[in-house]
Amino acid sequence: MTKSAELLHGTLDLLILKVLCLEPMHGWAVAQRIHQLSKEVLRVNQSALYPALHRLEHQAWIAAEWGESENNRRAKYYSLTKAGRARLEAEEQSWDRLSTAVKGVLKAV
Repeated sequence: MTKSAELLHGTLDLLILKVLCLEPMHGWAVAQRIHQLSKEVLRVNQSALYPALHRLEHQAWIAAEWGESENNRRAKYYSLTKAGRARLEAEEQSWDRLSTAVKGVLKAV
């Protein structure tokens, strides 16, 4: 992530899970989709992305399978698991509570 768009701990995991709920993607496509959906505010560096993907795979929230990318290169495709969908739902609820609390503080002060 760029310094101007540092994410709270765990937010990258939430973004990855959300992007993968749409369809399986390879790592570079995940980063590009986050960048696109954030209206080019968030940029995920490979040094943050791939450890997060491995961590999510280790936790069985995503699964990985080798396939061929759009440019005919071998790529690891990630997809959301059933456990990942449940985790995504819980994380979205947690994010909603957190963002509502932060908004409340910002408006009060």
